[in-house]
Order: sequence, then structure tokens, then C-alpha cells
Amino acid sequence: MAKNKNINVKMHGHCCGCGGGCAGGIYGLGFLGAVIYYISNATSFWNGVLGILKAIVWPAFLVFKLLGL
Repeated sequence: MAKNKNINVKMHGHCCGCGGGCAGGIYGLGFLGAVIYYISNATSFWNGVLGILKAIVWPAFLVFKLLGL
């Protein structure tokens, strides 16, 4: 049985068994949270639109803040 799992890891490049969609779910939850945060703090319609665009690239803001510490 372990031999088959090793073959699966070599063929697909991952071993968590989730089909590579694990990070997509985390990104999706983060995106929803960022959209809610930015829209709730928007003072105008265009700030809300800008907030949606910021929510798309929220990981870049996170990495920038973490590396700036």
C-alpha cells in the first residue's frame, strides 16, 4: 500500500491527497475576508472598487508587511 502512495506522490507532486486545491481554499477565505474588510472601511464607491482590487492581491500586501518588520 505504501508503494502505491509513493507512486502517487511522484506522479502528482504532492502528498496531502487534496488534489492541489488546499491553497485555493485558503486563498478564497482570505479573499472573502479582505473584501469584507476593505468594503466595510470604504468611504466612497470608488474606494470600494479599489478595495475589491486590493482583495485580489492581498497575499502580496501580507508578505510586504511581514518582510518589512
